[in-house]
Amino acid sequence: MMKAVRFHGQGDIRLEEIEIPKCGKGQVKVKPAYVGICGTDLHEYLGGANLIPTSPHPITKEKAPLTLGHEFSGVIEEIGDDVHDIEIGQRVSVQPIIYDGTCGAYQDGLINCCDNNGFIGLSGWGGGLSEHVVVPRAAVYEIPEQVSMKLGALVEPISVAWHSLDISPLKKGDKVLVLGGGPIGLAVIQCLKARGAGTIIASEVSPRRKEFAKKFGAHHVLDPTQDDIVARVREICGGVGADLAFDAAGVQAGLNQALKAIRAQGTLVNIAVWEKPAQLQMNDLVFRERKYIGTTTFVAGDFRRVLDAIAEGKLQPGPMITGVIKMDEVEEKGFKALIEEKDKHVKILVEVNP
Repeated sequence: MMKAVRFHGQGDIRLEEIEIPKCGKGQVKVKPAYVGICGTDLHEYLGGANLIPTSPHPITKEKAPLTLGHEFSGVIEEIGDDVHDIEIGQRVSVQPIIYDGTCGAYQDGLINCCDNNGFIGLSGWGGGLSEHVVVPRAAVYEIPEQVSMKLGALVEPISVAWHSLDISPLKKGDKVLVLGGGPIGLAVIQCLKARGAGTIIASEVSPRRKEFAKKFGAHHVLDPTQDDIVARVREICGGVGADLAFDAAGVQAGLNQALKAIRAQGTLVNIAVWEKPAQLQMNDLVFRERKYIGTTTFVAGDFRRVLDAIAEGKLQPGPMITGVIKMDEVEEKGFKALIEEKDKHVKILVEVNP
């Protein structure tokens, strides 16, 4: 038997004893080391089940209660049949997307857009918040020697940001607005800096997160409760507006501001998962030939690129970690801390098997 943190329903997560999973063909067994608590986990806790299935998931065939944890690092402890390119003892980051391998999006190489997709740690196949987890070989990426296991647990959220830059028309020297200074917004700022953005402008309310935005590379940090975001962005950008904007906040007022703050033929990239339907002022797009595009998670290879960028020092995300807790503290010092004291934290890691 092993310990695992399991989601049973809204406001109901439990540290339980469950069976240790068996490692099968094409799989590896991982001993999780550090696990990040994600905003998605918090949404499930506060209002779920939303993404967590209450009827059998089309791929995993599992439903709640399920083990949580989709941002994690660990060590390979067992290798299944037909796996010959990785060794026991290797340190890895786990890419959690579950995909069917058959749909049109998969055929196009877009595992993130799979018609039936899910996530290890949300949809079944175990999760990082357990003493052992079995995942497909393709889900694990070796962590370079110079990258710590704690940083390995940050690869998932940073890959979300990295991918959003990939599908945008970002060019070196661009002037960019980032809405939101939570973990994803801060990851976007770091990736923009690493990839040569010229001027980075952040919009955030929280005093602590404003400080983080500056630390990670924002040249200007605005407060939407005090600043006229549209006027200030245009002023900073020489009167024409930002070349690009990334929405990591998912707030209607911010969307309205960002559409007006980007230049003619500029692009607004939406990363945020919206809790409510949003309104789009189409004439703000039409009459300035602006573009509005969505992005979701990451594709195969993004984990490798992010790990390499951390190893090379181009990304230095360590200060995002604002707390490290134990498995038996997940609800009180993890979930509740991030909900009730969110201004104090960016990313809390759970130490499972250090």
